[in-house]
Amino acid sequence: MPHAWITRPETGRDIPSIREVALAAFPTPLEADLIDALREDPAWIPGLSIVAEQPGEPAAPANPEDLTLIAGHALFTRCHVGEDRAPALALGPCSVLPRHQRQGAGSSAISAGLRAAAAMGESLVLVLGHPAYYPRFGFRRASAYGIRAPFEATDEAMMALVLDDTRPVPGGVIAYPAPFGV
Repeated sequence: MPHAWITRPETGRDIPSIREVALAAFPTPLEADLIDALREDPAWIPGLSIVAEQPGEPAAPANPEDLTLIAGHALFTRCHVGEDRAPALALGPCSVLPRHQRQGAGSSAISAGLRAAAAMGESLVLVLGHPAYYPRFGFRRASAYGIRAPFEATDEAMMALVLDDTRPVPGGVIAYPAPFGV
């Protein structure tokens, strides 16, 4: 049964919980380490690290500050496209605690992040992800815009979402932030 997820930008007290979500969602610590590295990188954009939390879970401890409700997380950081280094956003990593997967926590965090990005005046979001999942948000093949990954990626998995169609969409190779290691 889907839950009513509360989404919001991360706060400092969320950082350990976000790391725990990423560690639980992926088989290695690479994504959790990437999130931590991006948080210290110039590519970090305040307000675009979004958490999804479920009200009322777990049972409230004596100190409300100890309450960890984070079930999902979506991160949007600055990247660039093409030789002119046009600004865009890279979506990822995205993670959800295994016990909350397929209940809308990830979708809620991504949707909230896309709304926040649009409100900030961002015009393009890129993601390397599952081709059956991301189109529900409006993503389509990045190659349709002449956008390419700087590494080998299937055409179906490298996707783009135009948030502001009044601005030209840049083409070329994506330049990811240094912590991505590409």
